[in-house]
Amino acid sequence: MTNYESSAKQIVNYVGGRKNISNLIHCSTRLRFSLVDFDQVNLNKLKNVDGVLNAVTNSGQCQVVVGNDVMEMYDAVTKLTGDLNNSDQTATKEKQGRKKQGWLHVVLDYMVAIFQPLIPAIAGGGVLRSFLMLFAMLGWMSEKSTLYQVLNFVGTAPVYFLPLLVAVTTAQKLRVNVLVAMSTVSALVLPDFVTAMGKGVNLLGVHLTNVDYSTQAFPAILAVFFYAGMEKLVTKYSPKAIRVFFVPMVSMAVTYLVTLVVLGPFGYYVGTGLTAVIMFLYQHFGFLAMALLAAALPIMVSTGMHKALYPYVLPTLSSVGHEMMYVPASLAHNMSESGMSFAVAVRTKDPKLRATALSAGISALFGITEPAVYGVTLQHKRAMGTVMASSFVGAGIIGLLGIKAFAPVGPGLASLSIFADKTDPSNLYKAIVMFFVSLLMSFVLGLFVWKDETTTDRDDDRQKDSEQSFGDEQLSTPVAGTVMPLSAVNDEVFSKGTLGKGVAVSPTQGKLVAPTDGTVMMVYKTGHALGMKTKGGSELLFHIGLDTVNLKGKYFTPKVKQGDKVKRGDTLIEFDLDKIKAAGYDPTTMMVVTNRGKEKLKFPRFNENTKPEFNNGNLNLANA
Repeated sequence: MTNYESSAKQIVNYVGGRKNISNLIHCSTRLRFSLVDFDQVNLNKLKNVDGVLNAVTNSGQCQVVVGNDVMEMYDAVTKLTGDLNNSDQTATKEKQGRKKQGWLHVVLDYMVAIFQPLIPAIAGGGVLRSFLMLFAMLGWMSEKSTLYQVLNFVGTAPVYFLPLLVAVTTAQKLRVNVLVAMSTVSALVLPDFVTAMGKGVNLLGVHLTNVDYSTQAFPAILAVFFYAGMEKLVTKYSPKAIRVFFVPMVSMAVTYLVTLVVLGPFGYYVGTGLTAVIMFLYQHFGFLAMALLAAALPIMVSTGMHKALYPYVLPTLSSVGHEMMYVPASLAHNMSESGMSFAVAVRTKDPKLRATALSAGISALFGITEPAVYGVTLQHKRAMGTVMASSFVGAGIIGLLGIKAFAPVGPGLASLSIFADKTDPSNLYKAIVMFFVSLLMSFVLGLFVWKDETTTDRDDDRQKDSEQSFGDEQLSTPVAGTVMPLSAVNDEVFSKGTLGKGVAVSPTQGKLVAPTDGTVMMVYKTGHALGMKTKGGSELLFHIGLDTVNLKGKYFTPKVKQGDKVKRGDTLIEFDLDKIKAAGYDPTTMMVVTNRGKEKLKFPRFNENTKPEFNNGNLNLANA
């Protein structure tokens, strides 16, 4: 059983400590840290914390994947961090930290912070409405009954008042007065205002666009961003004696007027434009577009990019009444993740992986896929291929069947009612059939495809232990030190062979040299990595250290540039080994062949009976 207190201490430490955390929220499976300086994060150590399935930096956040125990871990972490949301100093540091990130990370950070907290309310209301529709369809409840109508009001409210909810989360993200921001946006959905807009309103000679702002997210977001700027500006020039009422009064008035004339209509057309684009893809490419979306969902979920579809899903559900793209595609993906996880649990001989896969399969069965994505799919190429293939086929069939969803909820066993359609009972029956089709298709395919990677490696070792050459080309070691197999590298990208075959060296000297004659293809601007092409056509990637890109060039001095011809033994990069170690980085250096299928190099295999040695600078294997 996980010791949450102990794990929480390690998590806080490995994200850079309490002072490095500017904000912390959680979703159904992940702790989401907004940090001052991402360079202080130690992802490798985070991944090894008890109770942590994986750790990544995505969407402008450090995301620690915990799985079903996320609430317990969140409570343990917050006991250590205290209140993170009311510190002006922290807000300033967070802004400074964002300058180090790309614009895409910043945008995704805001998207997640604004929409992620809304999910419990919207999902709860959506599932409640779906159950009401199911009960009405089965004849268990009358739509005209008072109970039905009252509960339907509760289920409808989160989507109808979406502008108010978005105003709250946006104001929290921008750290401005939440109640004033929400009050300003709420004026957009006042019944009297809606009635007046229907009759036509001219404001200062400008005819206002008649927009129904209920269910709309983008106008509210733009309004709060503008309000945040106004609040700071007016606060700066307002006399302190009257600041308590003068700042909100002026900020609300100006923001509301600007929103009515410019921001509101613009945000409305942005939202409807996004919806129109996605609907265009569905109408013209139909099942193929849905199949491609479902196949891409493992990557989108892992990076948080699926959150970018919420601004399309919510307005579509409110305006059209149903959604036929993202949620139905998620049904195929979620069940594919579940089926593959169960297949791994049956086939694997690794007890730790079996436990992870079983737990992940159950979570995915109920619509929570992050444990499966991070714990199984992204870790193993066979699993990834199976999930993508099953998702593609399943979603394609769903698209051909025209299955509709009526709530923005991750489809799963407990939420199949979101496909209940009182005008077309067959919609639910089709969804149930595809639930089992996608689940069983992925499970059966996974049983045939899965093979433990450790077993494969051992089989290959027995067949190729005698290989002590590099085939058509003889390479010398790129750095002096102790040679090891890539599988020993503490980075899954290299250890799983994602980039290709190769070897690693624990260096004893700070000099990377050419292992053979060739041409420099590229030199990373940070100086920690270099690519070259040998005369025999093999493309080699050299990577000095793990996560050393975070050093941003410190301690690395490239001695060549792109296009240079080099001879065996020529110095490629000099690096300060001691300072890299002192900075807390693993200096292990990797040499990988990246043009798969065209390798002319045979890399040696390592097992308990062999050990690497140096012989005049050439890499050989000697019996232990």
